[in-house]
Amino acid sequence: MGAPLDVVVVAGLHAEARAAAVDRLLATVPDSVALHHDLSAAPGGGVTRTVRDANGPLSEGEAPLVNDCACCALREDLVPELERLAAGGLTRLAVVELWDSVEPQAMAEVIAGHGSRALRLSGVLTAVDPSLLLPYLANGDDLAEAGLAAAAADRRTVADTWARQLEYPPVLAVLDTGTAAAVDDADRALLAQLHPTARQVPIGHGDLAGAARAGFDVEAAAAAQHPACALLPAEADDSGVTTLVWRRERPFHPERLYAALEDLTCAAARSRGRFWLADRPDTLLAWDAAGGALCVESAGPWLASLPDAAWELVPPVRRAAAALDWHPEHGDRCQHLVFTSPGLDRDALAGVLESCLLTDEEYAAGRDAWKNLPPAFDSLLEV
Repeated sequence: MGAPLDVVVVAGLHAEARAAAVDRLLATVPDSVALHHDLSAAPGGGVTRTVRDANGPLSEGEAPLVNDCACCALREDLVPELERLAAGGLTRLAVVELWDSVEPQAMAEVIAGHGSRALRLSGVLTAVDPSLLLPYLANGDDLAEAGLAAAAADRRTVADTWARQLEYPPVLAVLDTGTAAAVDDADRALLAQLHPTARQVPIGHGDLAGAARAGFDVEAAAAAQHPACALLPAEADDSGVTTLVWRRERPFHPERLYAALEDLTCAAARSRGRFWLADRPDTLLAWDAAGGALCVESAGPWLASLPDAAWELVPPVRRAAAALDWHPEHGDRCQHLVFTSPGLDRDALAGVLESCLLTDEEYAAGRDAWKNLPPAFDSLLEV
């Protein structure tokens, strides 16, 4: 068997930027092809697959729906098509151009997890038009309303889908033509603060092919997004865009936090992190907000709540993250929330957050008393 076929995943709701990035890769890398599954016709019963090179289409085909789910059809069809290209021996690079609302993490894990020796996932990137960054991040419409749902049961919004597309990959392909060429400093600052560790490559004149093929670690990328050990942005303030990092060791009072959720969710264009409630001292809770909508869910136990023997089963990256936040009494339980937005009112936001913590008197009452506090989050956590 020869060298595996390099595969690069290109994602993003910004269709013009995504197409420009794919075209750039096809024009730069000889013997490269792009594979695209169009999910827009899925309600009619199928998914259209197109393979093209820099000169135009090479083939088209249909992938049947799986369980009425277009994304499921994509998963079933993608790897066999990539393996077919690899077996042909004529392709040096396969560019997987994801449909608008398909998230790169899911498809990267499909490709890497298939175990095919014929394929090498060499890169994942999201294409960005900086002039559309804030409008998409502020768009709380359901994907279904925008005609972008991948399944009948798809309940995601434009904003939260875009946030995950943006924050997952190590490379951002940045459109630098048209309206994107005239972006202001605030747009650039927002992009940098939302994903400060990403390598930004201009599509028109950067080494996009080199950045896209630099290698990709699926496990490290997943760990960087997991609420327990996420690589959250740092404090920043530039061109009117601010990132507030709020960390505390004391638990939240469930009722006061629940009452403040709307104010906290609407205070910033994007917020995320991990937190703990006094009445749920063993549960690590994930905070994920964009477009005025908030998702709160359990992300498993805090490590401090586990028996020592269970620690050996925990990934090293999780143990390292817990060690950084370790408190002599509470262990890794902590509040670590990050808010990023133009025009962020840091003092007002911090004041609301502080008011939701247990008071000195409530804190002194101890954990047995905390567990008897009204369980305000049961409806959100579907208990």
